Amino acid sequence: MLGQVAKEKGLQELNRVRSFSRTSSGKFGPPFALLGDGFLSPAGPVGCAGACWSLGLRVKPELRDLEVYKPGKPIEEVKRELGLKEVVKLASNENPFGPSPRALEALREALPNVNRYPEGGCYYLRKRLSEKLGFDEERLIFGNGSDELIVMAIRAFADKGDEILTAAPTFLIYRIAAKAEGLGVKEVPLRNYRYDLRAMASRIGPRTRLIFISNPNNPTGTYVSNEEVEEFLDSVPSDCLVFFDEAYFEYAYREGGDYPDSLKYQSRGNVITARTFSKIHGLAGLRIGYAVSSPEVIGLMNKVREPFNVNSLAQAAALAALDDEEYLAWVREMTEAGKSQLYRGLEELGVEYVPSAANFLLVHLGPKAKAICDELLRAGIVVRYMGPWGLPKHARVTIGRGEENEAFLRELGAAMRRIGAGGGS
Repeated sequence: MLGQVAKEKGLQELNRVRSFSRTSSGKFGPPFALLGDGFLSPAGPVGCAGACWSLGLRVKPELRDLEVYKPGKPIEEVKRELGLKEVVKLASNENPFGPSPRALEALREALPNVNRYPEGGCYYLRKRLSEKLGFDEERLIFGNGSDELIVMAIRAFADKGDEILTAAPTFLIYRIAAKAEGLGVKEVPLRNYRYDLRAMASRIGPRTRLIFISNPNNPTGTYVSNEEVEEFLDSVPSDCLVFFDEAYFEYAYREGGDYPDSLKYQSRGNVITARTFSKIHGLAGLRIGYAVSSPEVIGLMNKVREPFNVNSLAQAAALAALDDEEYLAWVREMTEAGKSQLYRGLEELGVEYVPSAANFLLVHLGPKAKAICDELLRAGIVVRYMGPWGLPKHARVTIGRGEENEAFLRELGAAMRRIGAGGGS
């Protein structure tokens, strides 16, 4: 009933707009494009600021020029578009080895119950993660991937006129989510491909509400050290939250190393640590992540959390994967071996790269980087061109299985020869 009423109102609005859009020759002015369910819209971007002609709606002005995050193309899509039988996807920093066998078994056991809504608070996962991390359950929150946790923090702690502070280039969702909420975005350039925390400290202002630190940073794979983080936190006002996005924590952390575990800074009260099951745990398709902070911060984030935001399959798989330390150690070992394989291969090709603490590399392909990435795609190798990140001479390459890394290196060399390109300047 409501759908029919909306359709009738839409058609009425269309007739109203048409009555004002005839030219002197009697023809319609702006061309119209057919939308789903019979609605019409003026040709051009649907959802721009100002009048939404199909229904007479107005949309948030912040959305007018807001960029849309474009994920790496799925394997099946590339196969269809290019008519390929085999595709190697090294574009999205996924775990190429798949989930833990324990997680797969948990999924099989959970499947018959998907007719039921999930546990809204991730009860069993919360309880086990609390024990594993050594933090009370009230200090944990779960999201549909760690992306949702970023959005929750912004919605809970910043209002129009406020601002976030981060680096550039870094994970694009910080900027996109902030702009969608009408926030200002301060971005401090990386220094030698790393977050420049001292420069960021100097940019903290009275309207700065959240500071986002991707550590290791996506897309560079670099990290800031214990010493740098501690110095930086001493300069942050207590009413400003520091959000550590540690999606690649398990790849980077080594006992006794200088990569920081931001959980040890939780006593400061203004720190959020976010991690995910999408990367080393191999559950990217299920979308589940978590954050740790003070009970007060988590309580406020829960107020903007959607009900049933983490599905039951994700909860079951994450619970099983959490304790499979043997599998995680194997994935780390295989990833390090693949990283060494890529280092050697790139050096033989004369291609520069940024040493990485994560499961991907930032590779310098020179001024013809976009053409090289396109050539790789036609050969069935999907990597991520970094032009949209402000790195037009670079590509980001996920560390794959041994045979995938070999195929990438082989096709990269062939593409460079065809184009007449090297990795220099």
